[in-house]
Amino acid sequence: MDRHERQTARSGATPPGPMEVAGGRLVRVVLALVIVELTAATANIHFSLGGPLFTLNGFGYVGLAVAYAIGALVPLAIVRRFAWIPRVGLAGYTIATIGAYLVIGPYFALGWVAKGIELAIVGLLIAEMLMVYGSPREVWHAISDRLPSTRHRLLGGSR
Repeated sequence: MDRHERQTARSGATPPGPMEVAGGRLVRVVLALVIVELTAATANIHFSLGGPLFTLNGFGYVGLAVAYAIGALVPLAIVRRFAWIPRVGLAGYTIATIGAYLVIGPYFALGWVAKGIELAIVGLLIAEMLMVYGSPREVWHAISDRLPSTRHRLLGGSR
């Protein structure tokens, strides 16, 4: 009997879910690496296009990929506490990039490939956040519990 089975037998609790065992950790690591790789791919596409706007967009993706990788893969308590920041930042940045492309253009095949990759990034980030936090409500709690002014306003207090 392993540690989880002994604890379950003693406490009468339900057995651990798939994300609580070693295989769940592997799934999260692989998912994080896929997100980083897709982010690197879209950064590479933006770098290859040249021009200051595309180059800056590429650097933004590189910076967010590094921040996301640290937040997702480094097992330190302080890092875990604020790991939602690069996740939400990368998702927001990617959505803003998609929106800017749809508004500004120019529309060409490689641009649509990049948008497909970016949609995959957003979808995988949502799936990963649900795996880590459990539900959209828990994602919100992870964010709002780290922001004292938000928590204060949510509880009905005034500043």
